[in-house]
Amino acid sequence: MGDLPDITPDTKDWTWTVTRRCPDCAADAGEVTGDRLADAIRAAVAPWPGRLQWPHVDARPAPTTWSPVEYACHVRDVCRVFDGRLHLMLDRDDPPFHNWDQDAASVAGRYADQDPTRVGSEIMQSAEQLATSYGRVTGGQWDRTGQRGGGARFTVLTLGQYCLHDLVHHLHDVGVSIGR
Repeated sequence: MGDLPDITPDTKDWTWTVTRRCPDCAADAGEVTGDRLADAIRAAVAPWPGRLQWPHVDARPAPTTWSPVEYACHVRDVCRVFDGRLHLMLDRDDPPFHNWDQDAASVAGRYADQDPTRVGSEIMQSAEQLATSYGRVTGGQWDRTGQRGGGARFTVLTLGQYCLHDLVHHLHDVGVSIGR
């Protein structure tokens, strides 16, 4: 796609989405219990392959707003990053998470130049891996903790809820509602 203007980094703290409904996308991820999380993750990504078949998925709605294919690449990578964080929390006591710069990832990964059909398939694969990982969590594992840079603390459950909100919210960003 050539040189695109930089996206203004999102510096908001979205951790509140595990305690209350998002006014933008209407997701109430904090209401999703551990036993429902895997299915909720699958449902939250199910529309992506179809959405990526719409016309002009590589067009940005504004110069500094990601196109649908860029959001899709981000969703794919969110699933991968959160699966890694989940396993880190299950394998280690209260691990810190390395900071993940989503904007740098979009540039390095050339999100704007990705093939939409391939990205749709990759989302489904990475989300299935994440959902499968969450489907294996049992008992006291839900309460295991980890910490993101900046001091935000998560349990295995709240990390999954936080991730779920991200998945739902980005569908909203590209004009799809899944009726949460």
